[in-house]
Amino acid sequence: MDYIRSGMKYSDVSTLRRVRIGIARVCFVFVVVLLAVGAVSHVRRAAAVDGRFSPSVKSTTTRSVDTLGWADGLALGVVEGITEYLPVSSTGHLIVTERFLDLDPPKGDAKDALDSYTVVIQVGAILAVLLLYRRRIGQIVTGVGVRNSTGRRLLAGIVIAFVPVGLAAKALEGPISDHLLDPAPVAVAWILGGIALLGGSQWLRRRGSTGRPLEEITIRQAVIIGSVQAFALWPGVSRSLVTIVGGVAAGLTIGAAVEFSFLLGLATLSAATAYEIAKNGGAIIDRFGVGAPLVGIVAAFVAAAAAVNLFVEFLNRRDLRIFGAYRIAAGLLVFILLGANVI
Repeated sequence: MDYIRSGMKYSDVSTLRRVRIGIARVCFVFVVVLLAVGAVSHVRRAAAVDGRFSPSVKSTTTRSVDTLGWADGLALGVVEGITEYLPVSSTGHLIVTERFLDLDPPKGDAKDALDSYTVVIQVGAILAVLLLYRRRIGQIVTGVGVRNSTGRRLLAGIVIAFVPVGLAAKALEGPISDHLLDPAPVAVAWILGGIALLGGSQWLRRRGSTGRPLEEITIRQAVIIGSVQAFALWPGVSRSLVTIVGGVAAGLTIGAAVEFSFLLGLATLSAATAYEIAKNGGAIIDRFGVGAPLVGIVAAFVAAAAAVNLFVEFLNRRDLRIFGAYRIAAGLLVFILLGANVI
């Protein structure tokens, strides 16, 4: 991406205003869409209780996950694609969106299939980064041989940074599944991360303007980034957020930290997706068929490509405070909806 090579630019005020307004509109539309989906889902649940509309009572039953359709796949795919590489947590958004869509089966085969489905649609986000960063990835691939020392350095950094989160994910799989895959813990993580962003965005920009370029990443920096990535196992924290902050804190420029976050995400998401396909790929197809998963993957690809481009353009000119404000607003909204028994 251009900003990685040319540095941060601030001169084009009119473009800055358009980008700022565009981001605000995207956030507004996203929240409105979630509210609309939630309202429709609430009406559907209420109407299903003895055939009457009872807005004050949340249904104790949920729609059978076997009926997951193309519209559900589209919604989940769009949410995944928009949020995967932004510092807002895709897992947290998917958990809340599932509640909006009334997809909350009890633990068992149905729940396992749905959880695996929301991981597998990451294929779309993976393909988006493969397309947008194909030259850098080609450089890494050639580094496997002896032709490209920079590629070897980047590959070593990605592998080293991946190890801590891989080990932590395996060790903490049970506690995370038992206690953190609900809207309330997600909302807490959103609000805390939002406060941190509001308070630290200026520091992030100042420090990120003087660090090392990505081509000079060290083993120490990779270890630091990989270690902080483990915090993102808490849904709502955001893998993108902690790896960008970790990269800048370790001494990379903000541009280098963002690009490394994307590349590390490519490795992390690919490993998680491959694991879920091997473990529950057959169950996903048995329950949902092929159509809904494909719709979700395509939607995630298109949304992720657009979101990454917009995020990169935004970071050319602004800091991350707007994402901090969004996280706090989203977290408070979840608590309001939980209190009103809407989700």
